[in-house]
Amino acid sequence: MAIVTICFIVGFAQYNCMSLIDFREQILKLTDFNEAFELVKLAVNAKFNMHRAGLSLILQGLPSRIGAYHILGSNVIVVNRTILDIIRQHKSIEEYNSYLFMVLAHEYLHSFGIVDEFRVRQMSYDLCSSLLGNEHPASIMAKEDPSALFPELSLLRQNKFDEHFEVVKNFDTAGQSYIQ
Repeated sequence: MAIVTICFIVGFAQYNCMSLIDFREQILKLTDFNEAFELVKLAVNAKFNMHRAGLSLILQGLPSRIGAYHILGSNVIVVNRTILDIIRQHKSIEEYNSYLFMVLAHEYLHSFGIVDEFRVRQMSYDLCSSLLGNEHPASIMAKEDPSALFPELSLLRQNKFDEHFEVVKNFDTAGQSYIQ
């Protein structure tokens, strides 16, 4: 496997470099939503030179055909809590973290105002495959669909939005330098 090294400026004259192996290893080490999102932002910035801060994450039970969505013109990403819970309970850490990385990357790309779903799906696949390899679970899900790895998701028959939701605390706080 070839190792791809990506460098970018993280501060004045300070560079940060990550390799293909590092992204794969970092996905395995993710412990919370904020870590996953920081890795997503790092990857998107490295691949597409795009960055934004100040997003919020909401977990909510959604219709089973919706994995997540970004509210256009807002700073909100909503992820389907039911799908996350099923994957976390029944699959490996690598599969769960890969799903989380892929779905957050997809919605993060939408947050830049890219509304064309086909374009975002292609960008998500390009991101995952170039940084993780074609056979990585995140790349497979980005190319096809999460049900490519988790066929049991197609058995879900949730058709409504849950009334209850959770705003994830301390999400996307790395870029905040003001006093809270």
